[in-house]
Amino acid sequence: MAEKEKEDCLKRRALPRGLQKLIEQCLKIYPDQTNPLQVTTVLKYWLGGQDPLDYISMYHNPGDPKQHIPPHWHYVSFGLSDLHGDGRVHLSDTSGGLEPRSGMGFELTFRLLKSPNAPPDERPPTWPANLLQSLAKYVFQSGNRLCAGDNVPWRRPLDNSRANGTFAIQQMLIAEDPQLPRTETPFGWVDFLQIVGVTVEELEQASRWNGKGVLNLLCKDPATGGPWLITDLKRSCSVFEQFPATLRQLEIDLEKEGSDLAGVNADLTFKELAKGALVATIKQEVLDPEEELSRSISSCNIGVKQEPTADDEGSLERSTGSSDMVNPFDNPNIPSRVFPLTGIELTLAPYAAKFLTLAVKDRIRHGRHFTFKAQHMAVTFVAESVTGSIVTRHSPYAVLGNWVQILIPNRLVARMVESFSELDTKNADNLKIPLSYEWPEHNLKFIIDNPPPELLNQPGPFLA
Repeated sequence: MAEKEKEDCLKRRALPRGLQKLIEQCLKIYPDQTNPLQVTTVLKYWLGGQDPLDYISMYHNPGDPKQHIPPHWHYVSFGLSDLHGDGRVHLSDTSGGLEPRSGMGFELTFRLLKSPNAPPDERPPTWPANLLQSLAKYVFQSGNRLCAGDNVPWRRPLDNSRANGTFAIQQMLIAEDPQLPRTETPFGWVDFLQIVGVTVEELEQASRWNGKGVLNLLCKDPATGGPWLITDLKRSCSVFEQFPATLRQLEIDLEKEGSDLAGVNADLTFKELAKGALVATIKQEVLDPEEELSRSISSCNIGVKQEPTADDEGSLERSTGSSDMVNPFDNPNIPSRVFPLTGIELTLAPYAAKFLTLAVKDRIRHGRHFTFKAQHMAVTFVAESVTGSIVTRHSPYAVLGNWVQILIPNRLVARMVESFSELDTKNADNLKIPLSYEWPEHNLKFIIDNPPPELLNQPGPFLA
């Protein structure tokens, strides 16, 4: 064995066992890059540092001309999974599953297109490492795991180098890394989830329809990412602008099948309305302050996506509608008593208003449910055909622990869709708030406005 090979072998033996398995998986793709360039956290997370990722490796990928895959940089994170197995960062998975996950159960990757005129000794930019670190912080702080098909509204250039609006690629979708499969480590399994830079329109359509569906469209042409979904920050046209027929087909699919997006995080408040409050007085008086139910929420607007099956699509007993929401029916820490409400006034932040149309038109109309989720509670819209809910036609509003449910009757769907037409995604940024929508005969009222600052970030239990 050559001296360098012996040295590399000794280094691998000294690595934490979880990290070693992940590096071995990377070496299957890059056998000649045993010492890739890395961004390393100086003050480790378990020692009080702010960055949860220990390392981010940056590999040169030559691509595959036969598949029209260009050369690019491939970034791989290490730290969301359990690298050490000794509790310094992640506790052991005690869920009782046959195949426990390691830590969060995933690591992040990113593929950045190399300039065709780049010199052979070009060094990779480090801003993608900062991007992965920022997403890792969100995961650690929120406890929300990412899944393939999720969408991440970023609303600024991914490299943070230019003023907002300069680059079209300012949003992200989550895909499975095409070269790194699920990996078994001594501390559980790890998936490699790839961040894919997308345009605003691509993210909006992924939110309305299906994240994996939009990713499949991007895969079809090298100009929009190709089979390996390589991000090109200089891409200016969305896949729908480049191939208009895809948008027409998406609209047809939405009309026939509805949306797979079953929940988003959002700022909101709600309170119970007294019986007949919207009919009896102009002031819309609410219950006596001692009886009033009021909750508030503050959270990042990161979309979460349901993976529907034939068995659970219309049931709240089996699914809360998203990859990281917990069903209160299965949570022993949440009170089992259901409190019916006589009416509801729901206030949503403007950025979340556009999802009202999706919730009613593309979810409720198709017999499904939709959840606005946040740090301390969740509000779920429920169609009449959904089973396992705590609401009925005779008692359409109720609270279970920190879970509020609102039954949307079939006869109200068309009126709601018409009312929410001005909340179309193209016009959402120009809304003149506050906006108010009332259905007095149902004692139901929605308001689009910024929740008062004093009501945000209230302490309290979370559903998970």
